[in-house]
Amino acid sequence: MSNVAGRIGRATLTTLIAGTVGGAALLAGEAIAARTRRYAKPTMGLALRTSMGPSSAPQLRLVLLGDAAALGVGVEWLADTIGGQLARLLAEGEGGAQRHVLLSSVGVAGSRSTDLATQVARALLGEKPDVAVILIGANDATGFRSPEDAAGHLGAAVRRLRGAGVQVVVGTCPDLGAVRSIAVPLRQLTGWQGRRVARAQADAVREAGGTVVDLAEETGAVFRADAGTLCYDGFHPSADGYRVWAHALYPAVSAAAAAAGKPSKQE
Repeated sequence: MSNVAGRIGRATLTTLIAGTVGGAALLAGEAIAARTRRYAKPTMGLALRTSMGPSSAPQLRLVLLGDAAALGVGVEWLADTIGGQLARLLAEGEGGAQRHVLLSSVGVAGSRSTDLATQVARALLGEKPDVAVILIGANDATGFRSPEDAAGHLGAAVRRLRGAGVQVVVGTCPDLGAVRSIAVPLRQLTGWQGRRVARAQADAVREAGGTVVDLAEETGAVFRADAGTLCYDGFHPSADGYRVWAHALYPAVSAAAAAAGKPSKQE
């Protein structure tokens, strides 16, 4: 009996080791494939700085910070970017309450949370924005950075903006388990890491006085079900994908815009 148990134990151990080695090799191969894939690039002609809405309406300065999502990588027209779609929704307003929205972005494709300090400095140059929308976390997750470290940098950025009297809305790390440029099982692992990053982000943002929109929770099911929400590279959103994100963010951004003209406790 003990010999049988020993043989089973050795066989199990051998299987586990082989599975671990094989699994690691598979993940490594998928990581290489994901890195070498052709991804969408920032469109040089896409200067994300515009205005929307009647000039006679109350003015609202909206700035986007973060990674490729803050620039609208994956689409060709400014109106299709998440910034463009949010600006249009804010300009149209609800119940006829129109605004003249001045839209800009200081986001940089490929950014991680450690890059936000420089972006905040740029956002606060000149006239102060009324509302800042931060979209960050995907590159922290795909690079398997520490969620707590990434969240700490994000929290510092939110705190600095709030200290300057800017209303801040953060879209946390999206559902990376929905991307199609990464094969299973690496996609599942990346999705798990993305959820860890998002949870840490949410805590840090709330503590710093910002508003959180859980993009994975709000929109992940749509992205998983509809491949059309991603552009040709299977990673960055398409115009439809940015529209889904914009509508998820809009209630919080609209509330932030309404609060922008009111004195805050930190001012």
